[in-house]
Amino acid sequence: MNVFKELYNYRELLKTNVKKEIRGKYKGSWLGVIWTFLNPLLMLAVYAFVFPYILRVNVENYTIFMIVALIPWNFFTTAISSGTSCININGAILKKVYFPREIIPLSVTISQLFNFLITCLIMFVFILVSGVGFSIHLLLLPVLILIQFILTLGINFILSSITVFVNDVAHFVQVGLTLGFYGTPIVYLSSMLPDKFQWVMHANPMAVLVEAYRSLLYYHELPDMLWLGVWTVLSFVILVVGYLIFKKLEKTFVEEL
Repeated sequence: MNVFKELYNYRELLKTNVKKEIRGKYKGSWLGVIWTFLNPLLMLAVYAFVFPYILRVNVENYTIFMIVALIPWNFFTTAISSGTSCININGAILKKVYFPREIIPLSVTISQLFNFLITCLIMFVFILVSGVGFSIHLLLLPVLILIQFILTLGINFILSSITVFVNDVAHFVQVGLTLGFYGTPIVYLSSMLPDKFQWVMHANPMAVLVEAYRSLLYYHELPDMLWLGVWTVLSFVILVVGYLIFKKLEKTFVEEL
């Protein structure tokens, strides 16, 4: 409870940091926040051409099939990429002013959540225009978003604190995210993987979440509740463990920075 009390006491700083993260990303850019829409649209255009027409992935309404997975994946990757080095980037501030250090990875993750919610508008427009439409299962979408936020925040607590001591972590993360893209059924059907590799889908939390998003928004059915439940519990575990690691290591942040 002290954690929430302290965050509440510094809520104005948290809001300021979130705004700074959102505005700072596009500072000096002519198009500004419009890039929040353009980035996924450009990626979508490339994948929508390459996979169905060149690699011959035969999926009905492939654009919708892909976009309902690509946008959540982008939220995850941008949040992790930004969060990994967030303590190092804010090192000068940490040396001058006291505030709860967890505000930094928290503000980064919240700002990326905000961008994700904006890009969801693009996703909804595509779903409506394509004729795929929505079903009652859409009501479960906030639950998926919450699970993904909790998972991402927990990972950011771990990575941001470790990166203070081992700068190479940031480079490994970028490689890991690239590999993770191909290990997650974003541009292909999970059933295309051989049976002996199906365990990868269950061991990868983003694969489970991506399949859940696709179930709700593309197939209009309930996701695999067993594995979604497993990763819901594990996401909370990762958040708690990540926070404890962060609090343990934050005592020497200033010395290392």
